[in-house]
Amino acid sequence: MRRHIPTTRALLAFDAVARHQSVGKAADELCLTHGAISQQLRLLEDQLGVRLVQRGARGSVLTEAGKRYHAQVAADLLRLENHTLEAMARRPGGAHLLIGALPVFGERWLLPRLPAFALQHPSCTMHLQVFPTHIALDEPPFDVAVQYDDAPWPGAQVRTLLRETCVVVCAPQSRQRAAFTRGDFRQASLLQLSSRLGAWEGWFAGAGIERVPTSIVSGHRFDLFSMLIEAVRADLGVGLVPQYAVQRELANGELVLAHRHAESGRRGYSVFVGPHKAADPLAAAFVDWLSTAAQGAD
Repeated sequence: MRRHIPTTRALLAFDAVARHQSVGKAADELCLTHGAISQQLRLLEDQLGVRLVQRGARGSVLTEAGKRYHAQVAADLLRLENHTLEAMARRPGGAHLLIGALPVFGERWLLPRLPAFALQHPSCTMHLQVFPTHIALDEPPFDVAVQYDDAPWPGAQVRTLLRETCVVVCAPQSRQRAAFTRGDFRQASLLQLSSRLGAWEGWFAGAGIERVPTSIVSGHRFDLFSMLIEAVRADLGVGLVPQYAVQRELANGELVLAHRHAESGRRGYSVFVGPHKAADPLAAAFVDWLSTAAQGAD
């Protein structure tokens, strides 16, 4: 069946005209003649059956249909270019690993340790991507990934990695810091992670704290731990976060423990190996290295 896909030559010409609102400037950018750009535009419009560009004395202006189409194809062209550059960047004879990870785990736990693996496997190129938490992927594209223990990945090999320990932190200048230390959170502004609205209740119960706000599920909400941590630094409230995620801030004094209780074991992380990498020596080496690193973690 014939695919209704324009030539990249026509799409690049249209994209350049749309950005510059000028056929002449588009021609200069693409090192083509004015006539060649105009021809590509005509071919594209004929294929689509709609007018994309309105030509006039003051330049070339996109029609409403042209604006909608350009917003879509511009992103597609960028993705195509990135895919091409990624293929060009692969080292001949080298090894590659596409690694998925939860955002906060990838940034705060995995990335600081990755240089050690890179030293052991200097010919390996690693590509680290976000593994979404609450989006079910039928076939995750990763070679290996770190996610919560209960993440769905049919057919993947799974190895338990480590348990999560959560602590409560606040800004050093917080006016309620002394009250928090005494276990008095009645006036606290509890910052909430959107995907863990029940987390505070479990932490208060584990710490044996009864002096709590009237509502422990209200308060400012954030989609990412990185956002929540920045909110704590800005003294917007008190945050319940994985301990590894704030080790740097605790060490340099940007944040302090609001209370001594650390809650462990409610959630855990596992490393997953995609079915297509089940017998891959490099994937196995990465899992072994990751397991060793987790055993030596604080």
